Amino acid sequence: MPQDNITPRQGAGPASLQAAFAPAKPPAASFSWLGIAVRSSPFIILHLLALFAIWTPLTTAALVTMFVLYAVRTFGITAGYHRYFAHKAYKTSRAFQFLLALFGCVALQKGPLWWSGHHRGHHRHSDTPLDPHSPHETTFWWSHVGWILSNEYSRTPSEDIPDFARYPELRWLDNWHMVPGIVLAVACYLLGGMPCLVWGFLISLLFVYHATFAVNSINHLFGTRRYDTPDDSRNNWFVALITFGEGWHNNHHHYQSSANQGFAWYEIDISYRILVLLSWFGIVWDLRRPGEKALNYRLVKPQAKAPTTLAGMDAAAREKHGPTAQPVDGGATPPRPA
Repeated sequence: MPQDNITPRQGAGPASLQAAFAPAKPPAASFSWLGIAVRSSPFIILHLLALFAIWTPLTTAALVTMFVLYAVRTFGITAGYHRYFAHKAYKTSRAFQFLLALFGCVALQKGPLWWSGHHRGHHRHSDTPLDPHSPHETTFWWSHVGWILSNEYSRTPSEDIPDFARYPELRWLDNWHMVPGIVLAVACYLLGGMPCLVWGFLISLLFVYHATFAVNSINHLFGTRRYDTPDDSRNNWFVALITFGEGWHNNHHHYQSSANQGFAWYEIDISYRILVLLSWFGIVWDLRRPGEKALNYRLVKPQAKAPTTLAGMDAAAREKHGPTAQPVDGGATPPRPA
């Protein structure tokens, strides 16, 4: 399989991994294990309830429901919350915009404004102390799930997403983001009893959780780097498969507002293919893609010697690209209002 000048970036070796799993400082100033335990209780309960799968038969209806809901939820997070709301990688109607937000809500990862606003902050400060979920600045566990359960980031950063915060229906979904998930759980039970509730709703939900959370944790530690971005984002083929294309994370950090994140023919990007299909029917349009100049800009050269530490990497990247470290496309993220 062709590699397109891809080389693993040094700096995520044993020393960096040790720092990521056991940092010298707590994840946040008001970090509290008790607070995390209290706020994590619904998340923990959902995982404990999954044990009912041991005694619950996997019926055909439950299996179909599980795969369908996994696909809908993953598409809602990847193509909706991420590529549309956070990065405005394509355009659509107000009605389908609401539907994308609804698909994201049934994944129970909070509301569209909360998710996308914090994600814009991640790109603005990626792998720095201001990044909400860098495994290098905190821990693997914190970047994977701890940050979303903490009280550090419970507020919706409306100032970071004013373009979508002006829609009242999105603000309503953001405030009542649990409602669509609860309605879906009831519908699953009415459709197929406990098998559809446990397997169709719950097990697929947990799979979506840890697949999409892996982009924050695994994709900043393990994988290859095509582009010399100022952060430590990486492409990981396995994460890309289970997240419908989100695992091509180094590509994404290089060109944030692209509707496709798999740039090479062999980089499978299911969410983008679905968007292309929807564009044939006029449901979405103006899908953004990187041009030839962007695709060949700041490629990692195999013969170049990379810094051996994350600090050295950041210093070298900022010296090369400037202190703001803006993406090559200028970024879809608006500046924080004064």
